[in-house]
Amino acid sequence: MARVTGTVGPVGIGIATLWLSVIVLLPLAALTVASFEEGVGGFVDAVTSPVALASLRITVLVSAVVAVINVFMGTLIAWVLVRDEFPGKRIVNALIDLPFALPTIVASIVLLSLYGPDSPIDIQLNATQPGLVVALAFVTLPFVVRSVQPVLIELDRDVEEAAASLGADNLTIFRLVVLPTLAPAILGGAGLAFARAIGEYGSVVLIGGNIPRETQVASQYIQQQIEIDRPVNAAAVSVALLAIAFVTLCVLRVLASRNTRRQEQAS
Repeated sequence: MARVTGTVGPVGIGIATLWLSVIVLLPLAALTVASFEEGVGGFVDAVTSPVALASLRITVLVSAVVAVINVFMGTLIAWVLVRDEFPGKRIVNALIDLPFALPTIVASIVLLSLYGPDSPIDIQLNATQPGLVVALAFVTLPFVVRSVQPVLIELDRDVEEAAASLGADNLTIFRLVVLPTLAPAILGGAGLAFARAIGEYGSVVLIGGNIPRETQVASQYIQQQIEIDRPVNAAAVSVALLAIAFVTLCVLRVLASRNTRRQEQAS
């Protein structure tokens, strides 16, 4: 009887490499080359200008806050969807993916209508950093939820029941039994949320206000530099954003791998 192997062969590897190169590597290489058109000095000047640094600082700060919020709220939502039963659960589960399907500019319009100058609930977040947090939290909501949810579904509950039978309370069970298993998924989802947030444009374009050194995020700064015909500056800040996202994802992947390896050794 023929045995099916898991390899795809050199043709499959070549097609995958070619596709990855065309879609990802070549555009990134072109962007990097464009950012250094004025030399290393021009790149450094573009990235370290006061307004550029301010936009990067605001972007990283707000994105980090959003990632932390997602860690807590995304894990809680995933837990409720997996462990609890309530009317409308399927609808709520479907709504989690809405930010993936909804054009982000629509989210900005909705948030501006709700939290703008004519807010029906009398909460004004327009042109503020909390407004940026709300907008980015909306578009990044699914990442942690969808990362944690399948792990929770596959989690062996016999271990939790054994811990409960030995007198452990719910908080202790979650902290010592459940959380170590969920940690890689939580870190992975948080990293994806952070990476998405630092490059987001549509959801913040209206509610953010685009005020330099206050609410202007890096994506808006890049758009501004293109509009005033400074493509090198735009490319340089884009490369800086890519570097931040890449380093963040690599660090979180290493941490998740170490956590997984530690669990395997412990078991």
